[in-house]
This record gives sequence, C-alpha cells and structure tokens, in this order.
Amino acid sequence: MLTGDLTRRALAEFTGTAFLLAGVVGSGIMAERLTDDVGLQLLQNAIATAGVLAALILAFGSVSGAHFNPAVSLVDRVLGDLGNRELGAYVLAQVSGGAFGVVIANLMFDLPAVHLSTKDRSSPNLWLAEGVATLGLLLVIHGVVRSPRPSSVGIAVASYIAGAYYFTSSTSFANPAVTLARTLSDTFAGIEPSSSPGFIAAQLIATGIGIGMIKLLFIR
Repeated sequence: MLTGDLTRRALAEFTGTAFLLAGVVGSGIMAERLTDDVGLQLLQNAIATAGVLAALILAFGSVSGAHFNPAVSLVDRVLGDLGNRELGAYVLAQVSGGAFGVVIANLMFDLPAVHLSTKDRSSPNLWLAEGVATLGLLLVIHGVVRSPRPSSVGIAVASYIAGAYYFTSSTSFANPAVTLARTLSDTFAGIEPSSSPGFIAAQLIATGIGIGMIKLLFIR
C-alpha cells in the first residue's frame, strides 16, 4: 500500500511520463502530416520533444524528481536515494503513464487507440546507439544536479535529448518506459514490439556502466 507522499510522487511520475510520450508521439504524427521530408520530420519531433521535456522537468522536479525513466530511477535506487518500494511505484507509474500518453496521442490524431508499430529497429548499431544515448543522459543528469546550478537540469537534459536525436542512429529513446510505450503507435516515433527487447537490454547495460561512472566522476 502506498503512503500519501509516495502516491503523490507516483502520480507525478505517471502524469509527467504520459505528457512526455504524448509529446514524443503526437509531434511525430503531426510532423508526418506537415511534410514528407524525413529530415524535417525528425527536426520537428526533436524540438517538440525537447520543449515538452524541459517544461515537465521544471514542473514535476520538486514533486518526484521528474525521472520519467526507469533507468534514472534505478540509478537513484543503487545510490540510495530511493527505496525498493519507491522504485517499484516509480517504474509502474512510468510504464503505465507512458502507455497512456501514447494512447492519448493516437486518439488526438484520430488513429486507433492502440496500433502496434511495424517499424523495425533491430540491429547491433541501433543497440549500441541506445547504450550511448542512455549513458550520456545519466551522466548529464548526475553531473548537472551536483553542479553549482542544479536547477538547470531540465534545460540540460532537454538539450542533450534534442542533440541525441541527431547524433545517435536510434534517435535516442534512452528510456525503457518510452521504448515500451512507443510500440503502441504505428507512426513516425514507433518501434516494432519485437525490436524493443534489444533496445531495453542496451539501455539497462548502459545504466549499469553509468552507475560505475557516476560514482567515479561525481561522488566524493
């Protein structure tokens, strides 16, 4: 049973992750409808995602820490900032919130609520890209929150994700909850369900590496 404070924090994680996925998938659908230029579609998707992510981190950071990502929560558990119960509540909220956000995005654009993606993203170079994207994200988060300006983490994370859309071949999912949720929309931002295990495995391996590097680099 969740305490009142943990319920509030889990609700923040659910809500924030839902809006994040609505932003990711919704802006991808809109981009597809505005232009046939794939490069321009990616640019529109990246800018919208970064803007939504920065705003959500600023809005929910004081409530739950604005993780919106099981990898981020797992690192906090290992470092002692979350307990097992909190980790479970956060991950459940993130996964369910992400799925809810994708369903809402589909419905906003008059698509089936759930339409499993057929976009194949299964290859070793994409798995490597997901590892790189996830590791970089974790290092940015923990480097900035321990800097003299920890309040700038929202801008830093959003900037990193916008850049990683372009410097990684996978377009930087960097988040197991996001990966699972994006299987539910057969649109620009989708990923075929059979491709998701490779992405998630790469993200979790990078999380393990990230924990070691965070301890070496940022924790005295």
